[in-house]
Amino acid sequence: MLKISTSNLRGDLTGGLTAGIVALPLALALGVASGLGPMAGLYGAIAVGFFASLFGGTPSQISGPTGPMVVVLAGLFASLSGDVELILTAVVMAGIFQIVFGVLGVGQYIRLVPYPVISGFMSGIGAIIIILQIGRLLGHEPPGGTMGALEYLPQALADIDFVTLALGLGTLVIAYKWPASLGKYVPGALAALIIGTLVSLALSVPILGDIPTGLPSIHMPTFTEGKIFMVLEAAFILAILGAIDSLLTSLVADNMTRTRHNSNRELIGQGIGNTVAGLIGGIAGAGATMRTVVNIRSGGKDRISGMTHALVLLAIVLGLSPLAAKIPHAVLAGILVKVGLDIIDWGYLKRAHTGPRWDFALMILVLGLTVFVDLITAVGVGVVLAALAYVRQVAQLQLDEVNKIPENLDDPEENALLEKAGGKVSMFSFGGPLSFGAAADLGHHVRERVRERSQVLILDFSRVPVVDVSAAMAVETITSDAHAAGRELVISGATDEVKKVLDSINTHQPNVRMFKTRLEALDCALRIISDKDDGSDGEGKLASV
Repeated sequence: MLKISTSNLRGDLTGGLTAGIVALPLALALGVASGLGPMAGLYGAIAVGFFASLFGGTPSQISGPTGPMVVVLAGLFASLSGDVELILTAVVMAGIFQIVFGVLGVGQYIRLVPYPVISGFMSGIGAIIIILQIGRLLGHEPPGGTMGALEYLPQALADIDFVTLALGLGTLVIAYKWPASLGKYVPGALAALIIGTLVSLALSVPILGDIPTGLPSIHMPTFTEGKIFMVLEAAFILAILGAIDSLLTSLVADNMTRTRHNSNRELIGQGIGNTVAGLIGGIAGAGATMRTVVNIRSGGKDRISGMTHALVLLAIVLGLSPLAAKIPHAVLAGILVKVGLDIIDWGYLKRAHTGPRWDFALMILVLGLTVFVDLITAVGVGVVLAALAYVRQVAQLQLDEVNKIPENLDDPEENALLEKAGGKVSMFSFGGPLSFGAAADLGHHVRERVRERSQVLILDFSRVPVVDVSAAMAVETITSDAHAAGRELVISGATDEVKKVLDSINTHQPNVRMFKTRLEALDCALRIISDKDDGSDGEGKLASV
């Protein structure tokens, strides 16, 4: 049930007002960077900011256009030759995808993306934003796309507009060096926007120009034959990227407010916001870390703060659009360069040499794929490689235990039975969940450690909570090897869940005896040996996997 708390009304209003002021220059800059224009940035900030706060699962979060989302939109703008209606259709579809993600409970899985992957694609996005703005800082309008901007760079460097460059760099310096004491009243990005615009009035530099004012018009989704798959692909990427971006910001908000967000509800809220944004001509958005932090530090804790932030921007749209028309492109480029620099994970890059090399290599790989290929490939490859590396580590830990073969069992009664077997019983006690990672080498390790004189092979599953099909198939191979060598096989300690998996793929054959305890399995082994020979003395072995 939707609840709006008014217990912190003053703090929420203050936080929302401050966040709205901070969001203004970013919304304008990101709107221009997307290719759809400054008003699209403002409309997106209003729609996503209001509805994500109203329906989302992170009360203190401020949502709106973000760098990662704009990178995808800018690429789509170039691919669709500026077809605004199709781009807005992608935004609407992205919102619908996010609503579906929330309903299906996908939020809990998105948070499982490994940190090196997140760091790599976020840093890659930061690099893309900077690359796309270098040409504008030099006084040019480079072609769309990262590669186009890089290829155009030599031409831009050969013909630098030093007035534009000075204005853009000056804006960047002000945004970074604005005194913290003044930042309480006027945020650095807003100060840079105002000062840069005032200075530009005495210069001849490109400006935004006429900006429409008033309420937005409705843009219904349209589908063009031959481009539908491109639109849906972009929408899916926007949905995934926005979900990751938002849930990461939700974690930041949790740490600051000592609360716990609802991941799936947050996705539904973000989805509603993006759907509305596309319908009114706004760009896609997500949870914005910097604006959320500003909101919380200014006293915002509940939904009213995010809704207030959106209403502040709406008031600006209705009354101050003519002033925004005077903003130079160079000033927005300077602000965007700061956005890009802030997105790059400098903290991890500084400490990367002290951590595992594989994680750092994965981060660099994802960064490179993000910049030079595309975001979905980068994240997909990163997640798969990280998962395989983790599975390999866990499998190695399981298989390494095979080398630890204690001379005696802990239980005196069990140990007495094992010694009585005279080396004719080989026992393997598997430890922990058995999965496909260890399955390939499991049978090999067991074969290496079974004594030739063993007449009975005991597989102890007392410490195994679950097995998967791959591991069960490996157990079936061990069973077949034992029968081929003339050995009897006994299984002990298997839970009902483990038995179910073993039975489902016929690893438990009729002539394989199964017991609840290891003591019962050893007693059965002695009876088998007694039936086969005279029970000569020897040593038993326990192999622990």
